[in-house]
Amino acid sequence: MKHLKLPDGTKYDGSQIEPMWAFRQFKVKDSSIVSWTGPVEIEPDNLIDYEDVGLEIKGGLMLNFIIEHFDCQPADMRLCYHRQRLFVMIVRDLLEKRGIETRREGDDIYVGDGKLSISIATGSISSMKIHFALNITTVGTPEAVETAGLLEGDNGLKREDVQDLADEACSAYMDEISSIESDITKTRVF
Repeated sequence: MKHLKLPDGTKYDGSQIEPMWAFRQFKVKDSSIVSWTGPVEIEPDNLIDYEDVGLEIKGGLMLNFIIEHFDCQPADMRLCYHRQRLFVMIVRDLLEKRGIETRREGDDIYVGDGKLSISIATGSISSMKIHFALNITTVGTPEAVETAGLLEGDNGLKREDVQDLADEACSAYMDEISSIESDITKTRVF
């Protein structure tokens, strides 16, 4: 699995959830995790979750991750959602280590009553895809939703710590996937 860091400012509009985006845009072959900070404004035509139709999904500055796995064709949606939750729990653990008290509801992370994250999992014939993003600030988030930001609150991060969080989350996720693959190869089955 490969990790690619994009330049700050790249906008997530939902089109990046399409299969093979990292390969088509950046020639990244293999399963990958791509991270960057930038605005999010999902175009209505790019919504994947039927529950989100008609809602604004946006943030002025977010820490974005796109994960793509090619190890199961066609995509196994159950496995994809398991991997999404695994990533969410990794990020939550890293936030807790940094003194940010959170709670998880499904694939969402909250600080107090404020929603800190957005996420979706989906699949295609060729791959499984996950988008996960954390509000860095609450600027530009929907007015109808109470939100939280990584830099806000008594225990908020410093701006320079956001990239460290991204790198650690990507590394921890890749290590978990590699560890699972290794465990599979050493286990006797009947």
